[in-house]
Amino acid sequence: MKNWVKILIAAAIIIVIIAIVVVAMNAKQTSGNTSKLGEITSAQDLEKIVDKVYEGNDDLPNLQTQTIDVTDNTMVQVFTGLENGNDLEYLVSSEPLMSSQAYSFVLAKVKDGIDANKVAKDISEKVDTRKWICVSAEKLYVTNSGNVVCLVMSSEEWGKPVYEKFKELAGEVGQEYTKTEEEAELPLEMY
Repeated sequence: MKNWVKILIAAAIIIVIIAIVVVAMNAKQTSGNTSKLGEITSAQDLEKIVDKVYEGNDDLPNLQTQTIDVTDNTMVQVFTGLENGNDLEYLVSSEPLMSSQAYSFVLAKVKDGIDANKVAKDISEKVDTRKWICVSAEKLYVTNSGNVVCLVMSSEEWGKPVYEKFKELAGEVGQEYTKTEEEAELPLEMY
């Protein structure tokens, strides 16, 4: 009889150990994506994040948020600097309808299995902060939260609050890439 008790106790200990390992593995997998942004299943989900970021910020110009077709390589390059959207599942951009100020807020969901931090780094290095005809963005902010990449380029006055609000909503973010653009030098004949 004592052997059966020992066997039951050993089995119970093994079951507890297995349960602890399963919980620990699940926690480790979840900790790699601690974004509070929720599950992104459509471009509309990204648009909702844009709306949340803008809540309470009345200092921005009149903005239009639009879904960008990730198969349109030209548009992907205009908004992200990436050569194509092969690594992207969804892409949205929020920019002024008409403004003499440089401002762009872009969110992209990367496809499963793609390193979002690498995509964020690529965007930070390749996006054109001078894509507007007459103006250029003073500041560039790029990061990711889970599989969502955030790009903000604008003046610091407009861009920093938007970027900070994204990070607040996201909870945890990856590597942050920032850049301050130097004033473009005009040709001598322009002075």
